[in-house]
Order: sequence, then C-alpha cells, then structure tokens
Amino acid sequence: MKGGNWNTISSERHFANPNLEVVTERVQSPARPDPRTWTVVYRKAAVVVAPMTRDGKIILIRQERIPIRQAIWEMPSGQIDDDNADQERIKDVALRELREETGYELAPGGELVPLGHYFSSPGFTDERGYLFLARSIQPCAEGPSREEGESILDCRQFTVAEIRRMIADNDICDANTLGICATLAARGLLSLAPR
Repeated sequence: MKGGNWNTISSERHFANPNLEVVTERVQSPARPDPRTWTVVYRKAAVVVAPMTRDGKIILIRQERIPIRQAIWEMPSGQIDDDNADQERIKDVALRELREETGYELAPGGELVPLGHYFSSPGFTDERGYLFLARSIQPCAEGPSREEGESILDCRQFTVAEIRRMIADNDICDANTLGICATLAARGLLSLAPR
C-alpha cells in the first residue's frame, strides 16, 4: 500500500513487454518537497512457495538463471499474470507453481499458509512477492509439469539442518528463498539457529 501523497510530475516509457516496463519518472514524495527523477522497472507480482513435507523437509529446485549465468537452489516461484488478482487467485497461482516446478501438491489435511509479502528490490522495481508455506505436501501422481522456458535441473528434499548450512555457506543466494526462510524463522515455523 502506498502511503502519503506521491505526485508523479512526468513519466517517460523506455521499454515494455508482457513481463515488465521500464520508465523514468519525476516524482515528488510526501517527505521531500523537491521532485526527484528515478528510473523504475515495473514488474508483475509473484508468488514464492516454501514446500514442506510431513516430516519437515523442505523442497528446493535447482534452476538455471540467465541474468546471473548460474544454476542456483531456490524455492519454487512464479509470476501472477492477473494484475488485479485477489487473495484466492494468488493462492491458486502458488499451488500451480508448486505442482509445475516440483511435482508436489498438498497432501490430504495439508495447508497453504499465507506469510505476507515483500518487495524484491525497492530501489529500482515495484515487484512484490507473496510468500506461502505449503505444509504437508506429497508427490503428484503426474509429476512436475514444467513450462517449456524453464530450466529446472533438479528438485530435492533437504533437512532444515541442510538448509541452514546452505544459507551459511552461501549455497542458497536467491533473495526469494532467503526472504521466505527469514519469515518462516521469525514465525517459529523453521529453526535456522545453529545447533
């Protein structure tokens, strides 16, 4: 939610495609009377899902990421195509990404727990990520149904101790995954304290 009286004085679009828009804006904020010029990348919102098995293991995917020229371990995530999606539609997207990227779904009695949202890099983008815990998951009968453009190389279960070590060793370096792990730890749903 935007706070205060933000006044956009001018806006110039440099680039746009179905996933993002790059704009230079001159904006007056509630705290500063002098307008500032800023280049902003507007992106669709996304979901990030922490899949947890009945025995408390976390599912991560290893995915190639072209911008950083690496394959990294991360939680499943994906864009929300509908800019006006309500909470139920956002939950549906989270469950779809869980199935598509990992081949897991909620087990009978499982639950999808909303954990709030965060901004991925508010210094240059408005991209918002909605965080979810998918607790008590099981493999889907049909397995993963990945989109053609995805480069998911691996999908594995990790113990909380392994996740903790991977974070400490910088083997997990994805902001989505680090953010959701911090949220889970703050809520007492995942212990990241050294043992």
